[in-house]
Amino acid sequence: MADIHVFPDPPEGTPESKFVHLHVHSDYSLLDGASKLDTLIARAKQLNMKALALTDHGNMYGVLNFEHICHANGIKPLCGEEFYVAEGDRKKHDEIPYSRNGKHSYYYHLILIAMNDTGYKNLCWLSSLAFTEGMYYKPRIDWELLQRYHDGIICLSACIQGEVPKTLLFGDEKRAYETARKYKELFGPGRYYIELQDHGLADQKEVAPKLAKLARDLDIPMVVTNDIHYCNKEDAEAQDVLVCIGTKKLFKDPNRMHFEGSEWYMKDEHEMAQLFPQYPEAMENTLKVAELCDLTIHQFSTMELKNTLPVYQIPKEYVSQDAFVLHLVEEGLRMRYKEITQEIIDRAMYELGIIFKMGFSGYFLIVWEFINWSKKNGIPIGPGRGSGAGSLVAYAMTITDIDPFRFKLIFERFLNPERVSMPDFDVDMDFEFRERIIKHTEEWYGLPQVGHIVTFGTEKPKQVIADVARVLDIPLNEVAMLKKCIPDNPKAKLADAFNPPDADHPDHGQLIPYKDDPRYKHLFELCFKLENVNRNTGLHASGMVIGKTALPNWAPLFKDPKTGKTAVQYTMDIIEPCGLVKFDYLGLKTLSLLRYAENIINKHRKEGEPEFHADAVSETDSKTFDLFCRGDTVAVFQFESPGMQKILRQAKPRCIEEIVALNALYRPGPMDYIPQYIEGKWHPETIHYPDPCLEDILKETYGVMVYQEQVMQVAQRIAGFTLGGADMLRRAMGKKKLNVLMGKKKEFEDGAVKQGFTKEHADEIFEIMIPFAGYGFNKSHAAAYSVVAYRTAWLKANRPAEFMAANLTNEITSTDKLPVYIEEARKMGIAVDPPDVNRSDEIFDVVDGRIVFGLLGIKGMGQSSAEAIVREREKGGAFKSFMDFMERMNSTDANKRVIEVLIKTGAFDKLGQSRATLLANYEAVMAYEEKKRAGSEFGQASLFEEAGVKEFADYVFTEVEEMPKMELLNMEKELIGCYVSGHPLDDWRKAIESCATVNSETIGRAAKESKATQEALAASGTKPWQAKNAGRSYTAIGMVQELRSIMTKKGKPMGFAKLADFKGSIDITFFPQVWEQLRDKVQEEGVYAFKGKVDGSREIPSLLVDTMEDPAQLQEKAISSVHIQVQDGFRSVKEINELKDFLFGGQGNCYVYFHIDVDGRHYIVKANSQMTAPSSKDFLQSLRDLPLVQEVWCE
Repeated sequence: MADIHVFPDPPEGTPESKFVHLHVHSDYSLLDGASKLDTLIARAKQLNMKALALTDHGNMYGVLNFEHICHANGIKPLCGEEFYVAEGDRKKHDEIPYSRNGKHSYYYHLILIAMNDTGYKNLCWLSSLAFTEGMYYKPRIDWELLQRYHDGIICLSACIQGEVPKTLLFGDEKRAYETARKYKELFGPGRYYIELQDHGLADQKEVAPKLAKLARDLDIPMVVTNDIHYCNKEDAEAQDVLVCIGTKKLFKDPNRMHFEGSEWYMKDEHEMAQLFPQYPEAMENTLKVAELCDLTIHQFSTMELKNTLPVYQIPKEYVSQDAFVLHLVEEGLRMRYKEITQEIIDRAMYELGIIFKMGFSGYFLIVWEFINWSKKNGIPIGPGRGSGAGSLVAYAMTITDIDPFRFKLIFERFLNPERVSMPDFDVDMDFEFRERIIKHTEEWYGLPQVGHIVTFGTEKPKQVIADVARVLDIPLNEVAMLKKCIPDNPKAKLADAFNPPDADHPDHGQLIPYKDDPRYKHLFELCFKLENVNRNTGLHASGMVIGKTALPNWAPLFKDPKTGKTAVQYTMDIIEPCGLVKFDYLGLKTLSLLRYAENIINKHRKEGEPEFHADAVSETDSKTFDLFCRGDTVAVFQFESPGMQKILRQAKPRCIEEIVALNALYRPGPMDYIPQYIEGKWHPETIHYPDPCLEDILKETYGVMVYQEQVMQVAQRIAGFTLGGADMLRRAMGKKKLNVLMGKKKEFEDGAVKQGFTKEHADEIFEIMIPFAGYGFNKSHAAAYSVVAYRTAWLKANRPAEFMAANLTNEITSTDKLPVYIEEARKMGIAVDPPDVNRSDEIFDVVDGRIVFGLLGIKGMGQSSAEAIVREREKGGAFKSFMDFMERMNSTDANKRVIEVLIKTGAFDKLGQSRATLLANYEAVMAYEEKKRAGSEFGQASLFEEAGVKEFADYVFTEVEEMPKMELLNMEKELIGCYVSGHPLDDWRKAIESCATVNSETIGRAAKESKATQEALAASGTKPWQAKNAGRSYTAIGMVQELRSIMTKKGKPMGFAKLADFKGSIDITFFPQVWEQLRDKVQEEGVYAFKGKVDGSREIPSLLVDTMEDPAQLQEKAISSVHIQVQDGFRSVKEINELKDFLFGGQGNCYVYFHIDVDGRHYIVKANSQMTAPSSKDFLQSLRDLPLVQEVWCE
């Protein structure tokens, strides 16, 4: 449940309002309403209004939160929606619009408010069906639905877009009266009201007396409403800008849609009374409407939720769900274990007892069903995710594949008998089959019972600056500059950019220099008003709900406009109180990777060889652990970051348990304890246990509390907590709520004293536990993901070609990842060949130890064409020539576009002709083959063949000189996203590997270091220009692309470009002074070495060029110095001595320089002349692996 805020009471003496607002739009009226729910409710409370309505346009997104917040603040919630009513049948999209006097209408507005639970459920159905059956520009209902779902609902005639006011304005009085009479009869006495509004619009003033007359004539009560779209009058401009964002118009556009005037706010009783003083009863009737409504939406408790789950139909021979679960567990244990020990039986019975007592067998069966179906249908499912991997019952039922005994996992971390909450299995599944599993679930339970979950994109700080600036027509380069001043933290607020930086927040305050800038002052004012307003809907990445009955019985639905999928209108944090349980269907690309690798291996396995399965590989493979020890983990799941690679080289893990620990440690917070963990491994004498009795708990992690489960076990051992109670203690520690924590501390102390420990010792241990409870990682999750990581590492170590081919297939459409993995494959000594019609499959394959590019990786190559090429080759053998290919392939599968891209990517290179020749001839060849086929259809060929004459002479190619290498490579890159047959930088590879200190892969890390240095200096009081120029200098070598020059505001030219290397490209910037010297020397597609600092202040890092060199000459220059960036803080003399001894043993010809950061200042210290170092790759890598060393580079 979202946080519920209780707002201040109205000022003392404020009289109770004799009016309530019945027509209110929040920011859930997307890009139309500008007020958050909290703002509206707080204002209504301030005005002492005892009720408030919510009637957002075409949805109920905010209703549940609105109802909860209103009740918490003593305000009666009037939950409703402003519906769109179709002119005719909601299901038809070709209805003739209602027309009168040259005016047309396809739909009308109508306000519906729930009086009670029946009305709320009817609103849910109406809102759902509007999306699922009536969507046409807007989600629409119709008269037929209103007849079906009108009970328990109050109806208002709506604004001037309502059917009654609109037909009156159109001059069709007869239809207006007929419509009003129809609604009155449908809803009954006192449940249909005519709305009067006056926001200063001419149409409103014209129609109001006509509406009042109609109401009197038909004896229909009236209400006064204000069509609220923002809370306060001064918010009118911000809402106007919001509408511009939604309609993609500029604020200055005179023809754009906008709200006339500034009267669309929450007025007080006095302001509303002045609108229609002649109709005082219309004010009073708003209170009557509020009195008629009495809705409290039932919130389901956890114990109730188990009864709202869909019923899994068990086989007839079992008397209950519990009995069937018991059967599955008994079968599963026999399958899982060769010998079922008493310990296994006791653990299984203990877990089953809790599951049965809490009534969760149904939940386990629902999850078991779709996992079981997936596995039977060959769809890979992850071994586990989250705390569910700690359950032996789940392991026995094959819900998970992690043995909790093998990894010493705790069931209570998943299901706590002392804290009743729903179990929550997060299920990883092959990314490419996720939709198929969801479709199966829909078929199993019925589509009306299964849906996705809505999410909302909001106007976050960077987004709101971009959106509002676009509306105000501020230049894009200025917008980019302002956005980059926002801290990168996803929780950052706009205000952070205006608050002064400090030691904890050095990235704050970057917008302070622009605060009073007249160009942006108005922008910032609007941004503050629109920050965090809802912007758009989306779908939760993994969450699904399965209802016991059709979902609209529990919550309203909507259809996602991008995908057409159905989802509940309430977000994940509030669906459980509705009676819906979330199930996580998580698509994991690593499982797709493992499947691709298995398929390639099995496709080429020799006769008699068993089928390969990644989940059956040995967990003690020395090659795999050698790979981890080398940090050779590019493309290894969870272990591929440069930082993790360095930790692996230091820790040198030799068992799966150490892999699990490092996986858990390498995260913000616990990362600080990695040195202690490594120190404990290599120097056991340094291990310190908080108490000797904890050794068996902490021994596997060298004295460090890595896992949350260890915190629980410590509480059990020291204070006698049950594991359930220990889990509650862990949660309290993690949340750091002082009042709760102090209560738990007293409980811990008392328990420890009973166990024979002193209160002082108990306090010491408690204080040690607190940070670990917050930082510690879920061991069950770490174990499950480390098993997946190990399998990918095993493949890289033992089947490298197949592994890299699988990675390339997994990223077949990613132009960012493909070059990285191709370069990694080549570093591993594996050739990657371009597409080849005689060797390529649809996806990447391995042929004779070489990776062959997959046909589907070529832009313009469709699935059917790729399949047809492979099918024809398998049927008729290899293509002998280009002409043979053209004769055998039909013109549908091998159309002009397909042939062209195959030629340009080199797929015909091995068939004789050059690419230039084929490009010059292929259209003529296609025409020739088409003519031949047409002739054969009429029997011409056979007639002439009988006479011994060829009707069609062999096609003679016009030979053309081959294109330059660079042109061929660029064609390749354009169509497959990277260079394959060669690389423009191949001739400079040695220079790049030996002299470049930053590249496309490492610039992100360099940017972070640069930004941190600059921010620390700025926070310490260093002048801005000095801080900005701080940091180390880097050398980047590559090919210049997208070179462009601009004029600064001062009229000076400066340059920008991309610098491409083997794995991608980086941005480079030439400021005017440098650009003046270099612009005549730097050429597009030229290869250069640039030296400069990395700018980390922007969203995309950039190298700020100072100087340029010829990489060929750079390579010839001897490396003269080795630079070592030392880690912050000297942890021990031992580490310093280790570094010193290593360098004294180096015996090289390079001077050594230490780079040390102290209190935000950067110091460079030259080492003693006796301490020199070689520049060999092996020596530098070993140097990088030392604990005290952060980075190493040569100059």
